Amino acid sequence: MDITDSPLETLQNITYDEIKVGDSATLNRTVRREDIQLFAVVSGDVNPSHLDDQYAKESEFGEVTAHGMLSGAMISALLGNQFPGPGTTYVSQSLRFNALVHIDDTLSVKLVCTQKIPDKKQLLIACTVTNQDDVLVVEGEAIVAAPTVRIRRTRATLPEVTITDQQRRYDELLAQSEGLPAIKVAVAHPCDAESLKGALQAMHEGLIIPILIGPLAKMRKAAEMIGESLDGCQLIDTEHSVESAERAVALAKAGEVDALMKGSLHTDELMSQVVNKITGIRTARRISHCFVADVPRYPRTLLITDAGINIQPELADMVDIVQNAIDLAHAINIPKPRVALLSAVETINPKIPSTLIAAALCKMADRGQIKGGILDGPLAFDNAISPFAARTKGITSEVAGCADILVVPDLESGNMLAKQLEYLAGALLAGVVLGARVPIVLTSRADRAEARAASCAVVKRLVAHRLAAVSL
Repeated sequence: MDITDSPLETLQNITYDEIKVGDSATLNRTVRREDIQLFAVVSGDVNPSHLDDQYAKESEFGEVTAHGMLSGAMISALLGNQFPGPGTTYVSQSLRFNALVHIDDTLSVKLVCTQKIPDKKQLLIACTVTNQDDVLVVEGEAIVAAPTVRIRRTRATLPEVTITDQQRRYDELLAQSEGLPAIKVAVAHPCDAESLKGALQAMHEGLIIPILIGPLAKMRKAAEMIGESLDGCQLIDTEHSVESAERAVALAKAGEVDALMKGSLHTDELMSQVVNKITGIRTARRISHCFVADVPRYPRTLLITDAGINIQPELADMVDIVQNAIDLAHAINIPKPRVALLSAVETINPKIPSTLIAAALCKMADRGQIKGGILDGPLAFDNAISPFAARTKGITSEVAGCADILVVPDLESGNMLAKQLEYLAGALLAGVVLGARVPIVLTSRADRAEARAASCAVVKRLVAHRLAAVSL
């Protein structure tokens, strides 16, 4: 008798009397990074060989490896699920670990009954685990007390598990801008710990060359609080936050920096200088804000706009808001972004203005007034991001269920949506203001340094994309 493990809805065992010497069972599993992380969570084994890419890279093994007992757990799974299956009790297990297991290795577990022990109703089972190259990874023996009566049970439904490895997602976001030159950034009023830490962290990551603009005493005090030094940074002393914003915008207007970055001042203090008709850095484009979100349970990068600048945008404003987001999507390597124009419903209703605006935007895209993306709307939020919801409601669209950009009808809905994703779904958010002469890193004053540095990584790619376009 040979058994191959499969995810059957019903578990059924094999009794002691039914098993013969030589009977076998196999199980095949591919090891994912998430498997290693979950095993570390359950076992408490946080050896950096299994979890720290940098440490593993510098070790003799060169890359992250799986815990040895992860293979042992697969042996246990086959014993408990199918061979002999429900009712089996472990008596003993011996294992010898012959080779390392790496991420994406496909392991084949094989169990063979080599001896029956009648007086105890026990089985001696040879256990081997090989990888996709037929390398023997683990070998050993298990003694189990086999079930003596037939047991048939519905397979238990396991709880859904989502890995929210924000550090890894942050590292991956930074890695996307590797090889690009650091950009010069005027940081307006970084006078508290997190805003200064974000700017300095972005500098240490090779993302930006910061010019710190603010009262020197306050910036030095903030540096002390985080154990950092301002040595080597260009500093511009100002009296207050308004002057900090003025000086930062003046540098951008003069072409001396590639981008701006909000520090600990209020958004309106900075933006009032940006949009100043005489001294500001406005263009013909409407200025808008865009969040770039990495949401653990969504399979692609998600842009949300406008959640920070335009309170109740009208149709003409929305044209630029959408085009700004499409241009940003191109810069972060989404060549043909799918743009969902959100409303409360997916049908046009004259009593809901956002549905009319969505329909007009779609027609404008058809006529080439909005370029570079695929638009659809109005779409309710669920239809925009869930293929199941879109199918259930009979929506056939290139955008529904797989949107890259969510265009919200007003600032309130956008701000609440973005912050819900951040605080309830573990999203990593980067915030950027678009439509001015230079991009602006703009996050909430409550955001941590990592969010600020992540925003710098996005802006770095945007600046490089613009320079490349100019050179063509």
